[in-house]
Amino acid sequence: MKVSEAMSRDVRLVAPDCSLRDAARAMAEGDVGALPVGADDRLVGMITDRDIAVRAVAQGLGPETPVRDVMSADVKYCYEHDELEDVAENMGEIQVRRLPVVNQDKRLVGIVSTADLACSVNPSKTGQAVAGISAPGGSHCQATH
Repeated sequence: MKVSEAMSRDVRLVAPDCSLRDAARAMAEGDVGALPVGADDRLVGMITDRDIAVRAVAQGLGPETPVRDVMSADVKYCYEHDELEDVAENMGEIQVRRLPVVNQDKRLVGIVSTADLACSVNPSKTGQAVAGISAPGGSHCQATH
């Protein structure tokens, strides 16, 4: 199965200069935990509800702080024509719960999440992906030691 067959196509993009308050409001309105960040028709980052809580609120940053100050700029993504099982494996390895999906021109066309995997991929592959994503540590760890 291709990523394009399982991904969510209704994706809202926020700008890097958007405030955290507006990003949080967009997440609430869309009932999502992450938003791609775009500038000049390009994907430049991702902002999650956890980024807002851990990178902003926990550090005393205010609601008018620009998204660019707390977003993850190292954006991982997949292509809409990729095989979903391969993407599931990759998500487990890089420990991400959601991946932006781009077309061959690297334009955002959707997002694929662990929920999409659960509905579309072999249960053992989904389980392996979730186990990898949930393992302690990794490049996305925000714990302070």
